[in-house]
Formats: sequence, C-alpha cells, structure tokens
Amino acid sequence: MSTRHLPLAAGSEPSRPSHEQPRPAGGTELELLQVGDLAKATGKTVRAIHLYEELGLLRAHERSKGRYRLFAPDSLIRVRWISKLQSLGLSLSEIQELVRDQEGSDSAPLAAQKLRGAYIERLAETRRKLVELRALESELEQSLAYLSACDTACQPAVPVHSCPTCERHPERSCAPELVTAVHLT
Repeated sequence: MSTRHLPLAAGSEPSRPSHEQPRPAGGTELELLQVGDLAKATGKTVRAIHLYEELGLLRAHERSKGRYRLFAPDSLIRVRWISKLQSLGLSLSEIQELVRDQEGSDSAPLAAQKLRGAYIERLAETRRKLVELRALESELEQSLAYLSACDTACQPAVPVHSCPTCERHPERSCAPELVTAVHLT
C-alpha cells in the first residue's frame, strides 16, 4: 500500500468526524490515502468507497490541491467494519441507521447500549446460520459417502433414475436428499 503526501487545497478545512483522529500537532503529517489506495488496501472498489461516502458511512479527511479525496489511516478500519457488518447480513441502509443511532445518541452508555443490541441480534442470527451450515455440512458428507459407493457398487447398465432407491447401498435405506432430489422432476 502506498501513501501519498499531497498538498492541501488553500483554505481546505479538514472534516473530522468522530471516528477519525485530528491531524497531529507540531507539523507531523498523517499518512493520508487517496481513494484508490484505500480501495486497494481494503479489497473494495473505488465506487464502493464513493458510495460509503455518499451514504455518510465514511468521510474524507480532507482534499488535496488537486481536489483528490484524502482519507486518514483509520478509514481502513471503518471500511473493514462496514464489510464485516455486510458479511453479517446488514444492508448499507441498516448500517446507515446504526451510524445515525451512534451519532445521535445523547451519551456514550446509550450509544453502547444501541450498538450492543444490534450486535446481540447479529450474534443470534450468526449462531442460527452456523447450526444450519453444520446440518448442510453433515448432509454433504453423507451424500459424498453415498456417491462414492456408486463407483464400486454400480454397474454401467443401471439406469440413472434408479439411483435414489438403489439396492446396491445396503447400509442405507434411502439416499440423502441431496442425491434424491437430483432425480426428481
């Protein structure tokens, strides 16, 4: 990841939302990222970064003299946070609402309570999904075991439509649904 020190536009006053740190005093500059660098570092597209900015989920720290958006290093964390919430099933509008709730909270405890509530809900949904995925994993394993036996038990003359009720699998009374359903119309 390359960072660039670009000159700031004259009169450019950096916007500093609560999730970004102010520029250090004493002439030390932050390693600001252009939008393309931020996109590359997070695995997102430039369009996605622009969309996050349009939706108020991310703010440029400032602009260069060439009017390029410049992002503070903690924007990397913010974009990864957005990605994680999307992976948990939240839409961008739900993430927007979460951000608005945080910014509109009267106190830190109230903001934490709202965030905790959203995360508890996501944790419950994630656990439900894990149970579902474990059941699917088990059925895939059973289906693969059933199909592996076909390599040695089946003869070339056996018609495909007989697979779900194949008598060549004495250890199973019926094929798993992932095998049976293939042959249903």
